Amino acid sequence: MPKIKYRDIAFQPATLKLVDRCNAIIAEYTRQGFILTLRQLYYQLVSRDVIPNRQSEYKRLGSIVNDARLAGLIDWTAIEDRTRDLRKLPEWDSPASIVEACAAQYRVDLWEGQKFRPEVWIEKDALVGVIEGVSNEFGVPHFSCRGYTSQSEMWEAGQRLKRYLRDGQTPVIFHLGDHDPSGRDMTRDITERLALFMGGVEVNRLALNMEQVEQYDPPPNPAKTTDSRYAAYIAEFGGESWELDALEPAVIAGLIRAAIEKLINRRKWDEKQKVVDDARRHLGLVAAEWDAIVERLEEEG
Repeated sequence: MPKIKYRDIAFQPATLKLVDRCNAIIAEYTRQGFILTLRQLYYQLVSRDVIPNRQSEYKRLGSIVNDARLAGLIDWTAIEDRTRDLRKLPEWDSPASIVEACAAQYRVDLWEGQKFRPEVWIEKDALVGVIEGVSNEFGVPHFSCRGYTSQSEMWEAGQRLKRYLRDGQTPVIFHLGDHDPSGRDMTRDITERLALFMGGVEVNRLALNMEQVEQYDPPPNPAKTTDSRYAAYIAEFGGESWELDALEPAVIAGLIRAAIEKLINRRKWDEKQKVVDDARRHLGLVAAEWDAIVERLEEEG
């Protein structure tokens, strides 16, 4: 894991202690297969009473992490910005390597023939990295709403979900968002606009809900008084709100996994999975024998 030093920076002992705590948390989540955002790291420090839950502390942490990376104290790959990435076409070393890649990527629609057809929608683009692993594991499409979903995206979703209905399947949307005035209202908005565009669909608000707040006790924030939905929210929940980012990634992934598994007809699922496993094995054999196959084709051609 690359810790690369670019600058000499003199840290106060208390700051070095905080960097050590950051590295311990990063290592803990790396072992679980997660890469944290700065926001998630911040909430882990808050929940462990290392730093107070204040916006000024979040900004201070960002500055410390930046300096610690430059000083070679924090791994450059340990914290990611999931809202920005570089895109390029894939490349392979040889024809055999692309066949190997095909073997690993080959899949069929495991949901074909199932009663339900789920999708996972999440409020924040920065949390896509948390949900994509478990979503991909089950072949479930996942979508970053980026707040209130655009009208174009919502209309396209309505057309897509109508196709599922025509195929005899029941579409289900699992929605995850902050527990704050707008975050909760987004679930209502999705439900109402899908009703307009396709006649209605089950929208299951998977998180963040009050029972999860009570169970996992994430650090609270004051609800935004400038939000037009503030009055209704405070009347029901009081003056505190909670960000989805404050839940541990493993908890979010576990909620999604449990919800998806409840929808699966396991017999049909396993039958299709065997088709995938057999095809991947065959493709792997082709990749292993690629040179011999090419030689034979050239002799015959």
